[in-house]
Amino acid sequence: MVLGLDTCLNACSVAVLQDGRALAHESEVMARGHQERLAPMAQRAMQAAGLGFDRLERIGVTVGPGSFTGLRVGLAFGKGLGAALGVPVIGVGTLEALGAEAEGLVFAAVDARRDQVYLQAFEAGRALMAPDVLPVETACARVAELAMGRSPTFVGSGGPLLAGVAPGARLVASEGADARIVARLAAGRDAAPPRPLYLRAPDARLPA
Repeated sequence: MVLGLDTCLNACSVAVLQDGRALAHESEVMARGHQERLAPMAQRAMQAAGLGFDRLERIGVTVGPGSFTGLRVGLAFGKGLGAALGVPVIGVGTLEALGAEAEGLVFAAVDARRDQVYLQAFEAGRALMAPDVLPVETACARVAELAMGRSPTFVGSGGPLLAGVAPGARLVASEGADARIVARLAAGRDAAPPRPLYLRAPDARLPA
């Protein structure tokens, strides 16, 4: 029994899975406000699944890259709930969750602003590169190198920035990772303390 959580991007998503089957799922698009929405959504999902939190066996949560604030909201909630229940909390990469279920060559790409994208490539479920933050021009060159004339799938908000270098590419819009996929990935891996994946320094700066 796994609870999946995602708050890293422009959505808040929660799901409850039992043996790989989704019992409940709720997702809401939002640029901010994850902290206020996450706990009520998790409670509704558990109620919809007809379960108490004490039935959970593990928790899966996205660890980034993504919004610094949103990332910390999901991690803090997941860790706190896991500690209270005595169950392991498993970290799942945001880009991994985005690209997990598309077939063929897949680029999980998120617009990181400042003319940059978060990028990771997958083929047949295997990562072809580590998650990275790249200038758009560099990311386009990486896509062209890995695609080698093929027509890949781009998943995420960064797809439109890169698809021009891969004729025939398919674009899949996504405001965030699907918590059902997060839970499914978390169910299949060894327990280890989740660590945030920061690929660049925060935009906020302390006053001089």
